Amino acid sequence: MMTPEWEEYTREHTTPEPTILAKLNRETQLSQVYPRMLSGHLQGTLLRMICHMLKPLRILEIGTFTGYSAICLASGLHESGILHTIEVNPEQEDIIRRFIAEAGFKEKIILHIGEALKVIPALDEKWDLIFIDADKNNYLKYYKMVFEKVRIGGFILADNAFWGGKVLDQNTRDKETLGIMEFNEFIQKDERVENILCPIRDGLMIIRKK
Repeated sequence: MMTPEWEEYTREHTTPEPTILAKLNRETQLSQVYPRMLSGHLQGTLLRMICHMLKPLRILEIGTFTGYSAICLASGLHESGILHTIEVNPEQEDIIRRFIAEAGFKEKIILHIGEALKVIPALDEKWDLIFIDADKNNYLKYYKMVFEKVRIGGFILADNAFWGGKVLDQNTRDKETLGIMEFNEFIQKDERVENILCPIRDGLMIIRKK
């Protein structure tokens, strides 16, 4: 994990946060109980850069929160691409739809409100990119559920792979920490993929299907 000094230096040498995202960032900070769930400037920029490189046709995001990462991901979609995003909390729907529309992605982002484990099986798509950022204890379930629908050469990204450093704390055994640890260890042993754990923000696991 980066020290605050290195994070500040990194931010100072990264393209500034777009106006619409800065606005969403601020509203999230003011209106949400757990605003730290937002991807934020650095990770959001990385997500956008990855999408610009890949130009994916189909993206699945598991865990929308207020829509920040969805907007970042949609910014790099192929011109005929679509992003499906799933949010379990119906109270977030207004802010998500409002900012998706303001960002100009109303026709590019399809929002599903409901439990991801129920929504995912109903989506008949072949995914180029998947971003997992939902309940940590179900990360491995999501991974196993979507894997066969990811094309060869496609990518799966998973946020919070460090889980605030708890993955290194031998005394921490809550279900979220155990979920992340189980997920990380499974990925490391999965010979169907290659992966790298990037020390940005709270840890971003990048996985490529062989």
